[in-house]
Amino acid sequence: MMAAQTVTDSFARDNLPPRDQWPEIDLSHPAYHYPDRLNCVTRFIDRWIEEGKGERIAFLTPDSSLTYAEVATRVNQLAHVLVDDFGLVPGNRVMLRAANTPMMVIAYMAVIRAGGIAVGTMPLLRAKELIAIAEKAEISLALCDESLAEELTDARAKAPVLKTIGWFDGSGSMLEQLMASKPATFEPYDSASDDVCLIAFTSGTTGTPKGTVHFHRDLLAICDGFSTHVLKPDENDIFCGSPPLAFTFGLGGLALFPMHVGAASLLLQAAPPDALLAAIEKHRATICFTAPTAYRAMLARLDDHDISSLRKAVSAGEHLPKATFEAVRDKMGISLIDGLGATEMLHIFITSAGDDIRVGATGVPVPGYAACILGDDGKEVPRGTAGNLAVKGPTGCRYLSDPRQADYVKGGWNLTGDTMIEDEDGYFWYQARADDMIISAGYNISGPEVENALLTHTAVSECGVIGAPHEERGQIVKAFVVLNDGCQDDGDMVKTLQDHVKHTVAPYKYPREIRFLERLPRTQTGKLQRFKLRDHE
Repeated sequence: MMAAQTVTDSFARDNLPPRDQWPEIDLSHPAYHYPDRLNCVTRFIDRWIEEGKGERIAFLTPDSSLTYAEVATRVNQLAHVLVDDFGLVPGNRVMLRAANTPMMVIAYMAVIRAGGIAVGTMPLLRAKELIAIAEKAEISLALCDESLAEELTDARAKAPVLKTIGWFDGSGSMLEQLMASKPATFEPYDSASDDVCLIAFTSGTTGTPKGTVHFHRDLLAICDGFSTHVLKPDENDIFCGSPPLAFTFGLGGLALFPMHVGAASLLLQAAPPDALLAAIEKHRATICFTAPTAYRAMLARLDDHDISSLRKAVSAGEHLPKATFEAVRDKMGISLIDGLGATEMLHIFITSAGDDIRVGATGVPVPGYAACILGDDGKEVPRGTAGNLAVKGPTGCRYLSDPRQADYVKGGWNLTGDTMIEDEDGYFWYQARADDMIISAGYNISGPEVENALLTHTAVSECGVIGAPHEERGQIVKAFVVLNDGCQDDGDMVKTLQDHVKHTVAPYKYPREIRFLERLPRTQTGKLQRFKLRDHE
């Protein structure tokens, strides 16, 4: 039996958008039938203990491992600390700060088990950003790895709302000492399936980050949707990857999906391509989650590593160029599962895998989701016509007290901000973010299409394409290029790349200006920050 409690902090519920601004939530698919009362942690942890599988490995690190039984004990002990020592009541928000470690997952689970609302934050966030999150979500309690103390300490000094911090270091710090004296059992809070358990802040490639609110059933829906129907893992899989657990791509791929099937997750505090390849080889990982740029960087290092254990790989966080898909398929023998997701939707909602993949297409809606292409007038356009992607299903956008809700949700549809084309077979083809379409001398040009053309040249490691202001043409295509090692701008490289693009796509799409950089600006989640490229203009 779950402990019956009354939610005493209704802040998150009170600050949801007006119901007439919610997207249409469709739970009619059999995969998404949930009971009215549901604490999602019981599906991720308790079920494996009850089935006698507690000794299975849940988490691996480069030098340690934890079984599901050990994770259950630590989650329960931390839940006691939250309630007994920190005074957490159901509905309280708790900020979480750590790299990808088992303790970060344990903190997520403990907060949610006790009826709290977890708010993960990226390790690289600065005090100013942490203050904004704490004030927006009215967070009074944080759990933080001591290695990230500086920025959070600075934030607490300037944000009166943030009163208490529980410090941990993975061994014997203040929080671990409190946990050690607590019972190994904790009755989960008797949540409704639509009680709030997570507020995920957008990673912010542009503008002010938004708090996206998710329910207990939402955390299960992404597992019962994308993971079950597309990824299809089993209990023998070992997941790995680079996205932070504070990013919903990472939370799903490195915590929720493996725990949903009783599999193991290899957690790396830092996972640049070399480290990720070495970890896959050492621990025989089978499923990888990372961004397209990382997969491309891994290709140059394959000869030094045996990654034959890897059987599936998911690419998300930004558009997967066709050139990258083909290079990974040819050199790694794996067809990347391209996924389009959003923090607002919690995880991937359009994708394809295996024989269903059409090279260059993002894919089709995950079972239970529906998608269409709308024109600027809000009406569906004919197939084959570029327009605004609209999607709905078992998850959807609910911003925390944010007027931008009315921009994201219209007529029950979630408008993701992606320009796409739906073909006659129902496959969706990515064109650009809506604000990344370039209009030059009357032509509509997709920046990602030009990027893909550039990436097929052997000299190009990375690139980003924007529309630069131009007096006569309105905009011109401008490319920022990172060259591969051993390749240099010898004076002819600009023309070489321009000619290459002209022979790869329609000539009018070629970049009229090319600038070479040592690196491209990216978020911690791997997304290209095109607004910073525009700042050059």
